[in-house]
Amino acid sequence: MRPWVDALRERGHDAHALELPKRKAEDAIAAFEAQVPDEPGIVVGGHSFGGRVASLSAAGVGHAEGNPRRRYSALVCLSYPLHRPGAPETAEARTAHWPRIAVPTLLLSGTSDPFARIDLLQASMPLLADGRLELWPKVGHGLLPVRTEAVERIAAFLAELEGPAD
Repeated sequence: MRPWVDALRERGHDAHALELPKRKAEDAIAAFEAQVPDEPGIVVGGHSFGGRVASLSAAGVGHAEGNPRRRYSALVCLSYPLHRPGAPETAEARTAHWPRIAVPTLLLSGTSDPFARIDLLQASMPLLADGRLELWPKVGHGLLPVRTEAVERIAAFLAELEGPAD
């Protein structure tokens, strides 16, 4: 995440990389939330596994019924792992929580990503209340080959959230 954090900071955004345990995404939510400030205006996200964990947190997964979930302003997922490579049948399980994500969501993906068959990703987008998908042809699971353009799209998304400048 270091290149992404640095690029966002260069554009004036207070970005941070988090340390997540290597385990099932649902089991990493508590570690994720322990590192994210619980205050207004927070945008969360991550690359691959980190984006999935951020999306689960944004959906309130892991919170007991009646307990408030974290309130984020938006979600940004780079190379969302829609399914395991060669196992597109797992996509539905990995998007089951998407209808509970109420914040604007930006997904950035390469069309050659083995973790996200693009037709399935596009078909899943209506599950998000306010989802946007940015694609790069012939790019795989890592978006570093298009980092400059991807960061510009993230920055534009964040600027749109902030509204018009005074």
